[in-house]
Amino acid sequence: MDLVATLRGTGSVREFTDEPVDDDVVARILDHARFAPNGGNRQAWKVVFLKDPTVRNAMRDLYLGPWRDYFAQTVAGFTPWAPIGDRDAEERVIESGRLNGEYDEIVRDRVELTFAAPVILAIFGDFERLVATDRDLGRYTMVAGASIYPFMWNIMLGARSEGLGGVITTMHARVEPEVRELLHVPQHLALAGVMMLGHPVHQPTKLRREPVSSFATVDRCDGPSFGADL
Repeated sequence: MDLVATLRGTGSVREFTDEPVDDDVVARILDHARFAPNGGNRQAWKVVFLKDPTVRNAMRDLYLGPWRDYFAQTVAGFTPWAPIGDRDAEERVIESGRLNGEYDEIVRDRVELTFAAPVILAIFGDFERLVATDRDLGRYTMVAGASIYPFMWNIMLGARSEGLGGVITTMHARVEPEVRELLHVPQHLALAGVMMLGHPVHQPTKLRREPVSSFATVDRCDGPSFGADL
């Protein structure tokens, strides 16, 4: 597959056919993904391939609450759980959604579709091996993810090369203690995300994104826009 076409056409897939995915395909995807760039080549990732139906169903059920809360905030016009945001207002919207149950049916339907994926992977980062140069800045760390998310994106690209689609979700971070108990996760590992892969009902080909000039500037954050002619 053409690289540029892959970069511009690999979007999130949340609905899958019932066609199975062989273990050797998953192994091949992970084998390609491990060549992702990462700090010091420490490869500070851990993958748990969820196969047991009981475990898969438990992960699905843990997803329901955070996804409902995400949906309620989105409908209300919030960026859910933004590092800089009005937490009191967020909680009011979330609590209203929980009490009214107005989103429960649509949330359940969407989650059922996504977790019917033949492949579910839980991805963890190792706090003992991650390079986090912004650790002591007194704000949310961004840098440590640079050693994990390229690996996860490589999984997405590897899946695409196999004719599959998938999605990366971070909703389970809202219930990480429960995930830890369910998957027997040691304390030095932190959940980076959960990935669902399978044969897509519809493979996205044309993604909508803002133009380069909307986010790129020259020399300063308030400098002139770059890429206006693209």
